[in-house]
Amino acid sequence: MTLISLIRFSLLLTLVLLAGCGSTPKKEATIPLNTSSHPPLVKYALSLQGTPYRYGKDSPEEGFDCSGFVKHVYQQQGIRLPRTAKDMATSLPPISKQKLQAGDLVFFDINGKLFSHVGIYVDNDHFIHAPSQRTGHVIVSDLKNEYWQKHFTGARCPAPNHH
Repeated sequence: MTLISLIRFSLLLTLVLLAGCGSTPKKEATIPLNTSSHPPLVKYALSLQGTPYRYGKDSPEEGFDCSGFVKHVYQQQGIRLPRTAKDMATSLPPISKQKLQAGDLVFFDINGKLFSHVGIYVDNDHFIHAPSQRTGHVIVSDLKNEYWQKHFTGARCPAPNHH
């Protein structure tokens, strides 16, 4: 392959990859781990940024889907949660979006089901989650992002005596 052909191929590959992310929400953020105000649960969740997305998985070694990520983070703090986003949402006490605190769960309808996605609230309208195969890994997203605002379906408090 000539250098020109290699450059053309690289540009084409870049365009294809960018086009595939057209519906992926923007405004992803990296939140530093050394923020002393974060509770241990949130610090641990943030330490998992970049862990691969894997449907049906719930460990740092194998990767995470959204509910597997949340379940794993809470399990490390001694709190047992159901395995699915829907079961988490239906078994935990609801809270208003205005009362979100670090460690609360945020839920979204991303496929026509009321509670089909879950993440952990960090602070300042940011939450950490394992969004999809397309995104590929655990990330921090902004609740102010139009996509997440449109799909937000509620919040829950999984930690006893948290509110």
